[in-house]
Amino acid sequence: MSWHPQYRSSKFRHVYGKAASKDKCYDCVPITHNINDNHFCAVNPSFIAVVTECVGGGAFLVIPIKQTGKLDPHYPKVCGHKGNVLDIKWNPFNDFVIASCSEDATVKIWDIPNQLLKRNITTPKKELLGHARRVGLIEWHPTADNILFSSGYDYKIMIWNLGVMDAVISNPVKILDAHKDVVLSMSFNTDGSLLATACRDRKIRVIDPRAGRVLQEGSYKSHRVNKVSFLGNMKMLFSTGTSRWNNRQIALWDQNDLSVPLLEEDLDGSSGLLFPVYDSDTHMLYVVGKGDGNIRYYEISPEKPYLNYLMEYHSHLPQKGIGMMPKRGLDVAACEIFRFYKLIPTKSLIEPISMIVPRRSESYQADIYPLTAAAQPALTAEEWLTGINKGPLLVSLRPGSEAVKSLPQFPDQEPLTEATDLSQQQEEQGRISAEDKQKPREIERGRKRLKVEESLPENQQTCLSNGFDVFQCPPPKTESELLQMYYRQQEEIRRLRELVIQRDIQIKQLSLELRNLCTDTDD
Repeated sequence: MSWHPQYRSSKFRHVYGKAASKDKCYDCVPITHNINDNHFCAVNPSFIAVVTECVGGGAFLVIPIKQTGKLDPHYPKVCGHKGNVLDIKWNPFNDFVIASCSEDATVKIWDIPNQLLKRNITTPKKELLGHARRVGLIEWHPTADNILFSSGYDYKIMIWNLGVMDAVISNPVKILDAHKDVVLSMSFNTDGSLLATACRDRKIRVIDPRAGRVLQEGSYKSHRVNKVSFLGNMKMLFSTGTSRWNNRQIALWDQNDLSVPLLEEDLDGSSGLLFPVYDSDTHMLYVVGKGDGNIRYYEISPEKPYLNYLMEYHSHLPQKGIGMMPKRGLDVAACEIFRFYKLIPTKSLIEPISMIVPRRSESYQADIYPLTAAAQPALTAEEWLTGINKGPLLVSLRPGSEAVKSLPQFPDQEPLTEATDLSQQQEEQGRISAEDKQKPREIERGRKRLKVEESLPENQQTCLSNGFDVFQCPPPKTESELLQMYYRQQEEIRRLRELVIQRDIQIKQLSLELRNLCTDTDD
């Protein structure tokens, strides 16, 4: 008989939610009262966008992320729709482009200026006309540039290529006509090769979006699905819905077999919707309740029991919608692994909630921040449409490594190779210095590596830090650029300090070797 421990070891076992102080919230925000089951909020490291109440059409607000406190009642809006705005999504590869869909059956793409809005924005960059009825959902492709999916109440999902020059696009590149009712939820796997949908006909479908073919379809009598989400590349789906007795329910599915769920669990008897949010970097799953103030979070494992409950964040203030900050906008110095923006219409308030791993050390915690998706597309729209699949480009969240994001833009890969080689040499030197403390026999090998390092060109030793040339960089013009420069300089200081410590250790080892040699001579 095998013994299963009651508690499992996990570095996220003690994650807790921390609400921001009042001065870090966004107050006096006229949040929409629309009853549609969407997030109504979209966030990136530069802006927070929220659907708002508007007379004679639909509108949403775009607020700079650092502009907390009370909002001016006459703050400009983005208001080009003729009907209520139902969904908004930021472009994952451009912090200044946002898409919106509305009851007026259109999808619009907006350019947001890189400064405080002075007047209402009424003219979109692009307008997508194709749906016969209102458009309820939009999703950007996770790895391909300029690919947008929209789903309407005409039961169709349309795929748009925004890379064309036309301001008005009326012909989508593909129409998915596999549903017999309204699509309630859409989710991509990591490389965007598969699309999962939840439909009002209670069925979950896994679709090949380019071929338009339904690969898997399933429904379960005791689980009426509302929202569905791919769990990264774990080949599993997670859905939220209601049971036969109208209890709120969660279920886990094998993406290759939707006949019976791997796991099914009732949560409570509340009536509000449950939003699933999956973080593929930490394998943590958050379940956010609409109409209550709870956020449950779990850790996903590839083997049974699959779903491991961690904890629950409680608040007496109910949330109408929720926004999620991309990983590149988190405060890694505070060990923040996720951040929600909670819409509280009863108080006209947007409250940030940080999910934090308690750590005593103030240094960068690499074990809770694996490489994450960068703000760059891995594919062009044409490449994806021709059948190419590629996972997201990855970047480190370590302060000072932001420069890595811009390297893949250059066609010449030689600087990237040189920077990579240099960083590998630095890591090897760090490992050798730690080993030399315990193994005096390896002094000679450390001395040889020191000679190799000294033989590098002088400009590589002094200028390059994580592939970043500190002398050829133009002076920072904005606060964001200044902050990035500060992080890079801090990283350079840390690297030089480690180099000095390594040299001191080698000096002590050589002096010890010399003393031993003198002692042997005297004997």
